[in-house]
Amino acid sequence: MRREPRVLAALLLAALLALAGCSNVPLERPPVQPPVDDAALAGVTLVVGDQRGGSQSLLRAAGLLDDLPYRVQWRTFTSGPPLIEAARAGAIDLGGTGNTPVIFAAAAKARVQIVSANRGNVESDAILVRDDSPLRSAAELRGKRVAVAKGSSAHGQLLYTLRAAGLALDDVDLTFLAPADAFAAFQQGDVDAWAVWDPYTTQAELDGARIIADGEGTANGYGFQVASNAALAEPARSAAVADLLARIAAAQAYSDTHREQRAQMWSEETKLPIEVTRRAVGRGPDQPIPLDDDVVASQQALADAFSDAGVIPGRADFAAFVDRRFERSTLDAARDGIPGTPTDTRGGAR
Repeated sequence: MRREPRVLAALLLAALLALAGCSNVPLERPPVQPPVDDAALAGVTLVVGDQRGGSQSLLRAAGLLDDLPYRVQWRTFTSGPPLIEAARAGAIDLGGTGNTPVIFAAAAKARVQIVSANRGNVESDAILVRDDSPLRSAAELRGKRVAVAKGSSAHGQLLYTLRAAGLALDDVDLTFLAPADAFAAFQQGDVDAWAVWDPYTTQAELDGARIIADGEGTANGYGFQVASNAALAEPARSAAVADLLARIAAAQAYSDTHREQRAQMWSEETKLPIEVTRRAVGRGPDQPIPLDDDVVASQQALADAFSDAGVIPGRADFAAFVDRRFERSTLDAARDGIPGTPTDTRGGAR
């Protein structure tokens, strides 16, 4: 069975009303939004930013892109920073990213809000070297050329990893490259090491790369969904955002018990070899978590580390960009699934 649009709209409104008091939203956005009727929701086209093998394949693997009460237009980005920039410019309504791009967004006072959180494995947040490299640890990276996508989660992981090894970002020769360009430079020996995340970590490993450091003991593993202020200001689009966030959370929970299904869809949509997606999924899929004070404190610590390193001028206030209005409905969906879909754990479709 499928959830009727009128019921969906009522549920979304209830969630918005209940959680409005938890939101750190700009004053120009009303804390309580008017009801959204079926026709208004049906008229929404939600523009969603995605990364390689991200939300679209995750939702498709869980059967959660069927019979949506609104339309979704997907736009693919190479990493979090350009996705955040698109949200900031209002070119997308919603998108998923790692822990560091949202810090740069907060530092720039971007017109976006962080609307949900998840935690993934930290094993794939790695610094790689080629198999023939003499480098064996992060402490040996002093003076070496290290490729990384600027402002990405790998940038934050590199900062923390170097700090744990007694080094700073200034102690290495940073080469800022998007993942595809970094992969080519890494393979050709133009850089000594590469800081990156999955599926690139797994792909490089299967091509013979070695991990000399991962996120164990340093990375928080957080990822976030970020919404543009413009999308949250419109009741119909905000209702669509609420519904898609719930579906993403349900799909994340579902993927943990259906890893082969997730790997197959990820491979199909990205053309990555199934060996890559199986190994990446096997490390542990992202799982929804509360967007709570612990998350905010961990992110603020990372923001402060970037400030101390001179990468971010001044101090970013991470909490000012956290909007918790969707937290309850998102976590409920992660626990119970979406009624009438394969994720439903309350006796619905299986």
